[in-house]
Amino acid sequence: MKDIGGQAVIEGVMMRAGDIWTVAVRNPEKEIVIRKEGVKALPKSLKKPVVRGVVALAQSLSLGIKALLFSAEASGHEEEKPSSFSLAMTVIVAFVIGICLFLLLPLYVTKLMGMVFSSVNDSSLLFNFIDGILRVMVFLFYILAINMSKDIKRVFQYHGAEHKAVNAYEAGVELTPENVDNYSTLHPRCGTSFLLIVMLMSILIFSIIPKAWPFVWKFLARVVLIPLIAGLSYEFIKLSSKKMDNLFIRMAAVPGLWLQKLTTGLPSHDQIEVAITALKGVLQEESDKKELKESSGNVVA
Repeated sequence: MKDIGGQAVIEGVMMRAGDIWTVAVRNPEKEIVIRKEGVKALPKSLKKPVVRGVVALAQSLSLGIKALLFSAEASGHEEEKPSSFSLAMTVIVAFVIGICLFLLLPLYVTKLMGMVFSSVNDSSLLFNFIDGILRVMVFLFYILAINMSKDIKRVFQYHGAEHKAVNAYEAGVELTPENVDNYSTLHPRCGTSFLLIVMLMSILIFSIIPKAWPFVWKFLARVVLIPLIAGLSYEFIKLSSKKMDNLFIRMAAVPGLWLQKLTTGLPSHDQIEVAITALKGVLQEESDKKELKESSGNVVA
């Protein structure tokens, strides 16, 4: 059984299995439109532990942007396709805002606390623990803030539909809206859980940064260490999704599952139908690819 990954988009869901991805979107005429594409296979050198996590993150970002652009256009939310320049600028601005919000702000607040409480500056572990907790609090506040948007709530409902469909597929049941609706909106491989693991992992990794370093160096070191943290977090998520019978792994995954309750909503059957369409699309592509490979292998020269 293939590992299925996915992402909620505007009025739709993107699903990926191996080197195939499919996005299904409900258009203004209430029809489901689909886009399917392949993903370029990675060389073995990029499939090694930790490294594959960084590559997977970059790939997911690229595919996510493509899926979002398609969904915006197909759902009627975007009349004109943005230019490559405007898209690049949007990504750059979003990245800078993310760095400032989730790295610079918590670090600066922790520095101010260290000026008031000497014990914060005296202990590298305490400094990074407070920095990490502030980072998690900023993240939670951000999630709660965007939850106030009706459009984001719809996206979160599609996120729930995505998880329900994947859970139903992994349980081996027939993929109908009625069957899929019986499954949970939570899943251990969710990107929300990944982000929380990244934030908790950063507390440990950032502790290696010497406390005597100037503020600017500490900030730049955090930016440089992001790929390492992402790679390690990816390995943990990959392991935890396959070892949920292990008590320690199950307990470690609980905070991420709790957080998913903020980023998933209960979907309607119409939304579940879109998620099923995306899932069936990617499964069909995988099946056709396998059959083609097997038939090619049976050809006698």
